[in-house]
Amino acid sequence: MTPVQVAAVVQPESTQQVAELVKSTQGTISIAGGKYSMGGQTAIQGGLQIDTQKLNHVIAFNPEQKLLTIEAGASWRQVQELIDPYGLSVKIMQSFANFSIGGSLAVNVHGRYIGEGPIILSVEQFRIVLADGSIVAASPKENQDIFYGAIGGYGGLGVITEVTLRLVDNVKVKRISEVMPITRYYQYFSQNIRSNKAAIFHNAVMYPPDFKKVRLITFEQTQEPLTISDRLRSRFEHSRKQERRIKIVASSHFGKELRKLHDEVDYAKQPVMWRNYEASYDVSILEPIAEKNKSFALEEYFIPVERFDDFYPELIAILKKHKVNVVNISVRHANRDSGSLLAWAKNEVFAFVIYYQQTTDERSKEQVGIWTRELIDAALANGGSYFLPYQLHATSEQFQRAYPQAEQFFKLKKRVDPENKFSNMLLERYRPNTVQ
Repeated sequence: MTPVQVAAVVQPESTQQVAELVKSTQGTISIAGGKYSMGGQTAIQGGLQIDTQKLNHVIAFNPEQKLLTIEAGASWRQVQELIDPYGLSVKIMQSFANFSIGGSLAVNVHGRYIGEGPIILSVEQFRIVLADGSIVAASPKENQDIFYGAIGGYGGLGVITEVTLRLVDNVKVKRISEVMPITRYYQYFSQNIRSNKAAIFHNAVMYPPDFKKVRLITFEQTQEPLTISDRLRSRFEHSRKQERRIKIVASSHFGKELRKLHDEVDYAKQPVMWRNYEASYDVSILEPIAEKNKSFALEEYFIPVERFDDFYPELIAILKKHKVNVVNISVRHANRDSGSLLAWAKNEVFAFVIYYQQTTDERSKEQVGIWTRELIDAALANGGSYFLPYQLHATSEQFQRAYPQAEQFFKLKKRVDPENKFSNMLLERYRPNTVQ
């Protein structure tokens, strides 16, 4: 979606190697993990890219205390394979396990977890290499400014190299699903899901083309016997059946209606599985994401929970007006952020995750930019914000309104990175020309 020509790519294998590399580099540095962002968030034109894939060693693991310290280039799948035999699970992560831990911290991800929120809520501490090559430990109690600036800071302050995560128990979960008019969802969620202590995962799927109904999908903790015995999902799950289904949904209104019928059959079952199994999806299940002239893409908007019924009609109206080829919209829940400077959850929110298909010529990208900015305005008018790991269509004014502490973030960046050594397309797009 956003090709960027970098000068070189390097793969350090330890915190010390990262420190030496940063210290000896004169030009601009960007940082890459799983490389699943789509707006140039992991690269800068003509700069050096630090690829963290080999920065993936376990530093310390204490199953009794449910703590893991691991290098930030490791994938969540690597973490799952390590901790599953000990009956442990990741507390907060996104739906797919291919992402790097450092990348997840850099964008402050969330998942479908009820009673949780952005990943910052599960991070005990981390080590980061700053622009002068110094190695600093940061936590909510130590170097707080670095902690709250780097998580959700898109690599702007330095390279996060080691992370200590709080883990939770792996438990059996049962999938429960039902369909209802979207007009009933907020009240139902408030009364039946929000305070359900047994609920582990939850999301609601808004179905195109009319978006009048939603499917609620909840995974509740259970003592029932397993119907799926596998501990983790298979790597590289791509199936021709799933590929055909997504193509059919994207191809026409009829395909979108047909998807509802498929889901009626699929979700009639109530499988029982391990929490880790449901948390270990591989992105290959979505392949092919991109073809020669078109690509599937994501956008995401965060709205205060009490404004759900105000926002979704505006969302639907804008998508219909611009004839956006939506595959689905997943509605998720997140608690308030604990204090990151570029927090997207400034309070308890619903996340509207839009999965759609677009053609990739410049005119089509411009059209996507138009309806994206309209959606951002609608989110802002409802006291919400939008997620930053996607295409850079927002205006500077919209960015500043959605992230009111951005000025404080860039002042911190100026202090710890005075030469602007760490950058990428996102940071360059919204960095103020003058920062005091």
